[in-house]
Amino acid sequence: MKRKIISNTIIYIILILFAFTMLVPFVWMVLTAFKTTAETMQVDPFVLVPKVWQVENFSKVIAAMDFVKLYANTILMIALRVLCAVVTATFAGYAFARLNFKGKNFMFGIVLFQMMIPVQIFIIPQYIMVSKLHITNSPLGLLFPGLVTAFGTFLLRQAYMGLPKDLEEAARLDGCNIPQTFLFVMAPLAKSSMVALSIFTAVFAYKDLMWPMIVCPNPKKTTLAAALANMNGQYAQKYPELMMAALISCVPMIILYVIFQKQFIEGIATSGGKL
Repeated sequence: MKRKIISNTIIYIILILFAFTMLVPFVWMVLTAFKTTAETMQVDPFVLVPKVWQVENFSKVIAAMDFVKLYANTILMIALRVLCAVVTATFAGYAFARLNFKGKNFMFGIVLFQMMIPVQIFIIPQYIMVSKLHITNSPLGLLFPGLVTAFGTFLLRQAYMGLPKDLEEAARLDGCNIPQTFLFVMAPLAKSSMVALSIFTAVFAYKDLMWPMIVCPNPKKTTLAAALANMNGQYAQKYPELMMAALISCVPMIILYVIFQKQFIEGIATSGGKL
């Protein structure tokens, strides 16, 4: 009994240390956002907590960046990507899980292969297609990589495979065809996985940096992540303004996590993935 208590205590101490390590960058960002530029550059003595909290850094950043427009662009991109990801993954996942058709295993192998390849490899062909379609500097251009999702297809396939076959057989006996069985019986039961996919897609889209910078260089039509990267070049030595902009940009994801914390955990447990 005593040995178990000691081992549990050690495990909790290690977990607390890891949690503290992950919180340090966020705490550092918050403290730096309210410092003066001189305090951020001062080494001896090192300034951890600002002597006077510089609230005016907030007004400086708001005046320098059109956050309303950036939030609107980012939210629109997230909404479109979530909608496309859930719709395409739901249909594809059901097909791979429940239907038998020629080339099924080969096509699903391609989906898995896409998950194993770094997304950066697809940037050049995707940009060529977007350029040919003349949709650069537009919401459709930002949406383009999120039209389909290999991860979502895999996640929904696993969700449908976990449902008992008796449900489909009962629906067929009641006279339902394949589309009716999918829409009215199977899809509602995979709702939790759809919610998890929506949250993951929103997080991935929100922190997407490279694609918005390439396909949407217009500062009035880009996203928050790309705007922060551009701000880093303009405010190279103004760390308080940079940290304040980053802090403002984190607010939506913090709110999203607080509201959907349960679904975050369920999604990670269901998919075996990580953010």
